[in-house]
Amino acid sequence: MRLSKKVYKFVSVTAVIGVIGAAWVLADEGEKAAPVPIQVLKSWGTTEVIAQEPADSIFSHKLHVIEQELDCDSCHPDIFAKKRGTAAAKGDYTMAAMEEGKYCGSCHDSDMLKDPKSCKTCHGSDMKQPKTILFTEPVKAVIFDHAMHTEDIGLECSDCHSELFKMKMGNAEKHADQFTMEALYQGKYCGACHDGDQAFASNTQCTVCHIGAIGFRHLVGGQAESENNHKGH
Repeated sequence: MRLSKKVYKFVSVTAVIGVIGAAWVLADEGEKAAPVPIQVLKSWGTTEVIAQEPADSIFSHKLHVIEQELDCDSCHPDIFAKKRGTAAAKGDYTMAAMEEGKYCGSCHDSDMLKDPKSCKTCHGSDMKQPKTILFTEPVKAVIFDHAMHTEDIGLECSDCHSELFKMKMGNAEKHADQFTMEALYQGKYCGACHDGDQAFASNTQCTVCHIGAIGFRHLVGGQAESENNHKGH
């Protein structure tokens, strides 16, 4: 049976509209169903891991991952757990441990770690040893002859850092309630060596370390003392 021309046109037009409508529906459904593009954040590539404990240091992921082309499993999880702060929490994250081949020392040999010229690479400074350290808290004033202990006596950095003192000036003073003579008598801080056996006991020869207010003025100058007093009021 033949369709009239009018009916044929109507059917044809309806079919075309249906196809177009179906296409729109599919396109619309396709857009809704399209997966959201995954943004890959390669933070490992450019991030500098800045550690504050036990010492301020910087580790450049960019240098190691992009420039040196190391894979993640070159360091994780055998050398470093993939969680920031884990190494410091273990208590043995020290230069001495690295010199024994642990942590960064797995790749950086002992000679490189001991080279003073390499300090800036990680610590951001040349880590130049102070000649004298002046403590002003919890009492004023106590001096520590750093040069005598390292240069004359020959102690290594790891003998005191980071178990006895954090390698950051002023850190012990921040804990004035713990940095006390009683603590020294119990073998902490300076008392680890000044026990009457390895060195003179910490409850003797007081003026070797305690120079008092007069000694402080002589050491830093009267003007500096005056400025400090002014700031305190």
